[in-house]
Amino acid sequence: MEAHSGLNKYLLYGLLVAGSWLLPCLLHLQFFHISLFPYSYISSHRRADPAALPVSIFSPPPAVHDDDTKPSCEGRRVYMLDLPSRFNLLRDCVDGSPAFEDETSACVFMSNAGLGPVLAPAAGNDTYRVIPDNGWFNTDHHALEVIFHHRMRRYECLTEDPAAATAVYVPYYAGLELNHYSCDTNASVRDAPSAEFLRWLSSRPRWAALGGRDHFMLASKTTWMFRRVPSNDDPKGCGNGFLERAECLNMTVLTIESNIWNRRDMAVPYPTYFHPSSAAEVAAWQARARGTRRPWLFAFAGARRPNGTLVLRDRLIDKCVSSPTRCGMLDCSHGQVCRSAEKLMSLFASSRFCLQPRGDSFMRRSSIDAVVAGCIPVFFHEGSTFEKQYRWHEPDNDGGDVDGRRRYSVFIDADDLVGGKVDIEEVLIRYSDEEVAAMREEVIKMIPRFVYKDPRVRFEGDMKDGFDIAMDEVMARTRRIRNGEDLGWDV
Repeated sequence: MEAHSGLNKYLLYGLLVAGSWLLPCLLHLQFFHISLFPYSYISSHRRADPAALPVSIFSPPPAVHDDDTKPSCEGRRVYMLDLPSRFNLLRDCVDGSPAFEDETSACVFMSNAGLGPVLAPAAGNDTYRVIPDNGWFNTDHHALEVIFHHRMRRYECLTEDPAAATAVYVPYYAGLELNHYSCDTNASVRDAPSAEFLRWLSSRPRWAALGGRDHFMLASKTTWMFRRVPSNDDPKGCGNGFLERAECLNMTVLTIESNIWNRRDMAVPYPTYFHPSSAAEVAAWQARARGTRRPWLFAFAGARRPNGTLVLRDRLIDKCVSSPTRCGMLDCSHGQVCRSAEKLMSLFASSRFCLQPRGDSFMRRSSIDAVVAGCIPVFFHEGSTFEKQYRWHEPDNDGGDVDGRRRYSVFIDADDLVGGKVDIEEVLIRYSDEEVAAMREEVIKMIPRFVYKDPRVRFEGDMKDGFDIAMDEVMARTRRIRNGEDLGWDV
């Protein structure tokens, strides 16, 4: 009897210990991904297939066999770091995870190698739907880190030999890490995870060779979100001091918006909803964008800011309201309307010009969506122009001015507009049909340079996308560094 009672006692202890271990694990699975994104997404699209993500996105890349006879890889070989699992922010995004049941979770929006859920095909007799049935995804701009990582996994010049590499790719998701924290989180708390990562990175043997100057990575937020002064412990404000740390001053860190006054800053375009798998798919979309009817003279998608903090936006919205036959508008202050790819692309593909005022910073994803829709962007600040922000991806046309007019965009000084010196409608209506057609053609030609291919498949055809162009420039820059050149301002 005593033995039986003792056995029950040990069994009870065992169950309590197991339960105390299991409960935190279940809570972690339930809440980790929900907290990763503090905002919600539209949920009108079908749930992504969890199998689209690998069991461990930080696992070593597939075996790559160097081919010394392949001239295209000469000086372009890349070694990809294998990071410890503690730095893998998507480690729980595996088949069967309950996180996939929540359509607002990070796992869903990082599915399909970062592309996000497939946009639902046209329903029934919806013959006027702008977006085709293939190649379009509900992509979040924070996912560019994941997209870039998956493209690197298929990069044709990967090497398993660090000594043979020209450059080292660092697959750390600095933007996703920052999404864990709200703007009122203590600054030291926001800095801690990325600081820990950089300490690990700088302790690697390969780092010592050039002090990290041959390392590169991508962080899918604006440069300003990573440039809060590290010594500032004010709990208010957003971002962290990631790019101000000594290690990052040596690395090449790509962001989705640069500081145009710092020539070391490099920006790559925001990801859009279009991720083609073939050059033919791109050509078909270009033809579609070229042939759409465009009844609106100009369009704007955005919202007012509290207390009139963005006066230019207020002026543009007022103009749209007062010109209902000229301006098409999506009011982003109402629910999730501007998170609908169909509504946004339908508006832009129906407009000649797309207004792109600055928001919290100079660049907007809307500017890239406009290009993909074949809509001529209208900028109001020099810091918002492609010439300043995306100098790697902007076509080589010396600013593109023809008789003072840019070949693919329009620039109107914000101060002149706010001060009443110019009227947006009067400026845009002066462009003849022939001029608009020529500018639109330049925009449509730019589409391949501003999209990212589907990283899950082998691309069919010959076309350089945003990733290819960025890699060409990164590799050229790294070769110069390894040759001992002083880049100075010419970066």
